[in-house]
Amino acid sequence: MRRILFAVLLLAMTRTLTAQTLTPPKAITDPKQIRAQTREFVQAFTIDMLYMTRSIGGTAWSPDGRQIAFISNLSGRNNLWLVGAAGGWPTQLTVSDQRQAAPAWSPNGKYIAYMSDHDGNEQWDIFLVSPENGKIYNMTNTPEIAEESPVWSPDSRFLAYQVKPKDSPTYEIDVMNVTLRNVRHITSGTPKDLGNFGPIWSRDGKWIAYTQQNAAGKDSNIFLAEVESGKSVNLTAHTGEQSYSAADFSPDGKRLLITSNAANGYDNVGLLEIATKKITWLTKDKWEIAAGNFSPDGRKVTFTANVDGDTEVFVHDLATRKTAALPLAAGVNSLGGAESAFSRDGRELLFYHNGATAPSDAWVYSFASGKARQVTHALVGGLSPKDMVEPFLVHFPSRDGKWQISAFVYVPYNARRTLENAGVVYIHGGPTAQSVNSFNRTIQYLVNQGYFVIAPNYRGSTGYGKEFQDANLHDMGGGDLQDVLAAADFLQQTGFMDPKKMAVMGGSYGGYMTMMAVTKAPEQWAAGVAIVPFVNWFTEIEHEDPLLQQYDRATMGDPVKDKALFEERSPIHFVDRIKAPLLLLAGGNDPRCPKEEAQQVAEAVQKLGGVAELKIYENEGHGFARVPNQIDAYSRVGEFLKKYVKPADCGCTLK
Repeated sequence: MRRILFAVLLLAMTRTLTAQTLTPPKAITDPKQIRAQTREFVQAFTIDMLYMTRSIGGTAWSPDGRQIAFISNLSGRNNLWLVGAAGGWPTQLTVSDQRQAAPAWSPNGKYIAYMSDHDGNEQWDIFLVSPENGKIYNMTNTPEIAEESPVWSPDSRFLAYQVKPKDSPTYEIDVMNVTLRNVRHITSGTPKDLGNFGPIWSRDGKWIAYTQQNAAGKDSNIFLAEVESGKSVNLTAHTGEQSYSAADFSPDGKRLLITSNAANGYDNVGLLEIATKKITWLTKDKWEIAAGNFSPDGRKVTFTANVDGDTEVFVHDLATRKTAALPLAAGVNSLGGAESAFSRDGRELLFYHNGATAPSDAWVYSFASGKARQVTHALVGGLSPKDMVEPFLVHFPSRDGKWQISAFVYVPYNARRTLENAGVVYIHGGPTAQSVNSFNRTIQYLVNQGYFVIAPNYRGSTGYGKEFQDANLHDMGGGDLQDVLAAADFLQQTGFMDPKKMAVMGGSYGGYMTMMAVTKAPEQWAAGVAIVPFVNWFTEIEHEDPLLQQYDRATMGDPVKDKALFEERSPIHFVDRIKAPLLLLAGGNDPRCPKEEAQQVAEAVQKLGGVAELKIYENEGHGFARVPNQIDAYSRVGEFLKKYVKPADCGCTLK
């Protein structure tokens, strides 16, 4: 009966994705079409309220499908919690001052594996916790080695995971016998410009598939390793740059569900026959599509499609070749679970929903009813989604005319088109990342206070194919900066903005771009906020994690051979041009953008008599995981912007 109901549901919603058929949301190209919505009473937000809205992290089904383990900062720290699959009040399983991630429930139900580091240093250890009594075991306990992303063998005897010594640029794959704690190397001696990721067990436990990727993240292969012998075979040997990554084994062990851009330069989903090494493509679209899982019976597969910042979940029937989009709310919908988003009986699917006015939560979709139910509830703190704003999707040409740039524009309620408003260009990090139609606490706060915000996807961003993503290679801080400046142009062309009230802000690579903006286009900005930035290519490569050193060399160049480029693209060399006051926030244990990067900027600007406020959170890493630190950091951001870039009184909050 359930199978019949599922077939009816498929027929009601089918569309085949073997060609370019995904329809993007309509984008605005004329800045004058940007409008403010009217709302009589709008609640005034505070940073405290927004950051009391909780974060929901990784999830895992219990073997019997009755419970879901999830990571959340409900207690102010990212710890492990349990909730009934039907919903209800969650219970805290682990209590720690350190953050935790990547939960995976053993098939026999006895333990949940997870990883945890110390004060954000990314030197992860793998732990086990009993869901019955909460007893915790540190399985690795290696302060100078990171062990990450544990995955259980089907018989619950072994854990496969990624491992990287602190002084190494390379991830290897290891397998640990959980009882004896002895370790077997699945990979070893991998060249420093390659890394191994994402181990996946076959259902019989004899094989592990994994992905080997180059340092630039532009080329990768899928390998199949025999666990007993440790011998690996490359299943996707190719010429040129192409990416292949494994997502799941078929239940019979004959096929792999994969994501690859080999078909047309965009990520698509295929079935890789292990015996023949041939790929059957399930999609060939020109958006970014990511593989999910096989259903437990092997008859269906899941995948997600990111279409200009909105993501849908699809189920594909392998026999009928029909594809159904699950009827979910617009925004970013992504698959949950550890080894699979499917419950073990295949009746339900665990996923996350995240929207502009709805923070990420875990949901469960029932194939029998065709409906989804919310399992976690992140939106607390007295906030109403009705007082938040939905963004406009906009497109505009790059300044050099080579690219169409996509961005999201957020407009305060009741704003008047008077050339008196203040704006913020909000730059995502990465650069291989994307601003999407999801919940952003900082942006919602700024818009609530009266700021217009534009979040551009500059060249180098993910989501728009290989050619666009590669467009800033060896040109970081060049063409991508011009795209950011074009975003500021678009915002000003709406007719709302005071050109003297523009601020720029971002984190990580977005922090670097913020510093490039205030040094290369100093007249344009009234303030800059750089969060965990880097500012000097030479010192960044010298002090960052060895893996990131390899990445930066592959994507930007060599500090000696490309010295002139490194100097020209290092904001530290141009601090004398800065006119805008700066706020710099950093983490004391950041292995990616060490605190010395922010410190050297603050010292240089202050010596020149400029304004550079600096705050270092000594118990944080790359970004801020502790709620009190988040509240402090973004309260500083709000106060700083109001001081130097005062928004117009748009009547957007209830006085």
